[in-house]
Amino acid sequence: MSQTDIIEVRPTLSESLQDIVETRRVDAALDWLGNHPPHVIADQLARMDAVRAGMAFRLLDKDLALAVFEELEPVDQQQILQGLRDQSFRDLVEGMAPDDRARMLREAPAKVAKKALAGLSPRERRMTASLLGYPEGSAGQYMTPEVVALPRDLTVAEALGMVRAKGANAETVYTLPVVDAGRRLTGIVELRELVLSKPETMVSELVVTEPAFARATDAAEKAARLMRETNDINLPVVDSEDRLVGLLTIDDAVEVIEAADSEDVALQAGSAPWEGHYMAAGVFQLARYRALWLLLLLFAATLTVSVTDFFEGTLQQAAHLALFIPLLIGAGGNAGAQAATACVRAVAVGEVRVSDLFRVIWRECRVGLVLGSLLASVGLAIGALFVGPRIALVVGITLVLICGWAATIGGTMPLLAKKLRIDPAVVSAPMVTTLVDATGLIIYFTTAKLVLGI
Repeated sequence: MSQTDIIEVRPTLSESLQDIVETRRVDAALDWLGNHPPHVIADQLARMDAVRAGMAFRLLDKDLALAVFEELEPVDQQQILQGLRDQSFRDLVEGMAPDDRARMLREAPAKVAKKALAGLSPRERRMTASLLGYPEGSAGQYMTPEVVALPRDLTVAEALGMVRAKGANAETVYTLPVVDAGRRLTGIVELRELVLSKPETMVSELVVTEPAFARATDAAEKAARLMRETNDINLPVVDSEDRLVGLLTIDDAVEVIEAADSEDVALQAGSAPWEGHYMAAGVFQLARYRALWLLLLLFAATLTVSVTDFFEGTLQQAAHLALFIPLLIGAGGNAGAQAATACVRAVAVGEVRVSDLFRVIWRECRVGLVLGSLLASVGLAIGALFVGPRIALVVGITLVLICGWAATIGGTMPLLAKKLRIDPAVVSAPMVTTLVDATGLIIYFTTAKLVLGI
């Protein structure tokens, strides 16, 4: 093969794995895979359809394949598994971390889950089955059960010996739970403390006796956000009797928060969240996730039509009022959406609770009135320039009222949703905007009737 031929088959820096696989250049694909880390390879596989992703995945060696596979989302993992032969299938599932395996199997079709469990070793099957028994979205579902737990009465030298003996089978050894004879959590000790202490020091002298922890049945998002607040890289997980059952690790906590935030963003934008990579989703798949919300918002928008029809007589007597309808409902909708987004975020991170409802109402009402006054000063000038001072006064007063009302609604609805045990993100910005549009027109026309005497 000439030097020119070699240059032709080697991938360029800007060439993606998908481009290489589509042209069936095996040597170039092997070269690309050998020069990229697992998370980059996983991202490329997630962008492909099932056939091309399977072709590329089968080019990976066993160790790299496992590392890449664990970087994929469960929906993409299932896609890869369906294209593997039985032995490759079993080896891959056996090598996964128990928590990652359990999450994948929970979302997999029954046929795939049954095949995967049947091929596991007894030890891995027991751990996986125990994790599958926890509620959907719980900390128990995301934790790793492979933990090195230390008794309190060891010396540092004995504890390090235990870590060396059992650490190979644990997902992490940086945080070491300390337990009593009944395996109840009594504290934690960091590996760093053991390594830096004298061998004869007792573990009981180094242990943190009141560590943060989560129940296995607690929501995984709640546990993950607790880790962010406490700056812990691992969080002990216990059962209802305080017995240690696992650790929630920082990588899983990041995934939990990312998934929760992605869901909130989708809901706030008036769309249903989807699984898998955006670039791999088809046009009709994305449309299907958005269509339902758009239809609901369309029906809700009929309120605006009804209000306009009800005040038709007012419009006929002061036709210039119609000129400012888009400006007013746009300003009110934006003010409401800003307040709703801020409140949903505050609820999600624990800054605002349901008990703060009246404080939020008072705060957002004042914020809205301040913003409305600012906009009114501009609205008065625009109105006076185009339609005269009387209509301009109506527009100015309406801007103050509608912004105060919109901010109050936007800040209140997420908390009311939380009280009713509904995801606050469901009270999305488009939903708030649609509601404010209709009520804003009522405010506008009522103000016009009072000011203009019509």
